Amino acid sequence: MPQILFLDDTLLVICKPPGLLSQPGRRPEKWDSVITRLKPLYPDAVVVHRLDEPTSGLMILARGQAMSSGLSKAFRERRINKRYVAIVNGVMTNDEGSIDFPLIADWPNRPRQKIDFATGKPSLTHYRVLERNAAQNWTRVDLEPYTGRSHQLRLHLMALGHPILGDPLYADPQTYVRAPRMTLHAAHLDLDHPLTGEKLSFDSPVPF
Repeated sequence: MPQILFLDDTLLVICKPPGLLSQPGRRPEKWDSVITRLKPLYPDAVVVHRLDEPTSGLMILARGQAMSSGLSKAFRERRINKRYVAIVNGVMTNDEGSIDFPLIADWPNRPRQKIDFATGKPSLTHYRVLERNAAQNWTRVDLEPYTGRSHQLRLHLMALGHPILGDPLYADPQTYVRAPRMTLHAAHLDLDHPLTGEKLSFDSPVPF
């Protein structure tokens, strides 16, 4: 069961474990998910943003459709702030920067996304180096997605030449086997409570 960090009549904030879908897939073996586990306890729970199956960390769920619409609007208007931590292959040169590559679904190879400068949707990620390990050839980075495209962080880092360790879709085989799981964690989340306006801030310890 996902760990519940905050609960009231309007929303839930949970910590999703790696290897669990946010929502069920089409095939029976993909039925297990955050929402199918929480629905028996909170029948009005609605997913308003997703984490990829191999990603762990903080997620918000709304209580009811009206609240879902309000939280979805807050995400679109960037009034909900999210930050992630990842360990990537190689030693990054710059201490911080931005990755601005437009993304679109790679339909013949779904669920993969791809960079497409002609038809891709604008996608922007800010990054900041937290730690470099030259001996083991990896870098720990703080990531702030300005947009929220599917697989944005994973694809942006791969395109920069620093794929995430353990990424089953975008890492090369040597980088994929360097970690027992994908080293991407949704570590911070803050928002104004949709009813009271109270500032809510959550941090989840990075498990790698």
